[in-house]
Amino acid sequence: MSFDRLGDPRVTLARPDLADLRLEGLAPAERFEASEAMVCAVPATAIRATASRDAEQWDQLLFGEVFRVLEVKDGFAWGQAARDGYVGFVEASALIPQGAPPTHAVSAIRTYAFSKPDIKSRPEGLYSLNALVTVEAREGRFAKGVGTGWFVEAHLTAIGHGERDYVAVAERFLGAPYQWGGRESLGLDCSGLVQQALYACVRACPRDTDMQRGFFPEVAEAERRRGDLVFWKGHVAVLLDAETILHANAHHMATAIEPLAEAIARIEATPTGAPLGYRRVS
Repeated sequence: MSFDRLGDPRVTLARPDLADLRLEGLAPAERFEASEAMVCAVPATAIRATASRDAEQWDQLLFGEVFRVLEVKDGFAWGQAARDGYVGFVEASALIPQGAPPTHAVSAIRTYAFSKPDIKSRPEGLYSLNALVTVEAREGRFAKGVGTGWFVEAHLTAIGHGERDYVAVAERFLGAPYQWGGRESLGLDCSGLVQQALYACVRACPRDTDMQRGFFPEVAEAERRRGDLVFWKGHVAVLLDAETILHANAHHMATAIEPLAEAIARIEATPTGAPLGYRRVS
């Protein structure tokens, strides 16, 4: 657990009546209990603001990611995503007890698992980039994941081995629908795009735009280049070059490429206003 944002309710597993035992002495609560490590057992599931299917989606868990559960009530688990620290409510049916650690991550933008080591067998999924898989068997070009099916092994990468160019990874999401709070290849938001592209390169990245803006070092506008990030209030885009951006956005309702100047003019005419600055992913 990172304590550098302790007190931020988005990433602090604490409320007035209950808090994670690891926060005893650090956060006020009536009682402290140990959280239980559970794992996402479906391709993707929402982390919501409240215990309701209609509640706002704040974040997502991908298959194989750990969610530390502190309370289960009315079909929802309240806890914290281990990978990016986000706190919220997840449908309990999407979680199973943690087993053996993952051995591989999905490296394709999305891929199926099959019921047999045969592309003509029943497909299951789709599993998104950075989903975590524990390989338990191999046959030919296939690898069997615990709790799922047979993946084409070329679509998996061993844990700790990633890509080198996060911008190229982000470009693979071009056309993906915009989804508020999304982190999956079938739909994601602006900060989710940045985070997932960096995760594929085994790079750390916080979840929300304000967290990302504080995480990466500032760079002067005149020095901006490919791979830098441009931030607005509540929005972030990846520079493909000094004049072009890629971003998941609600204007196009998709991950799109457009000239930076056009995006600045359009967004400046809204309450969001002018860019807040540029940051370098070094």
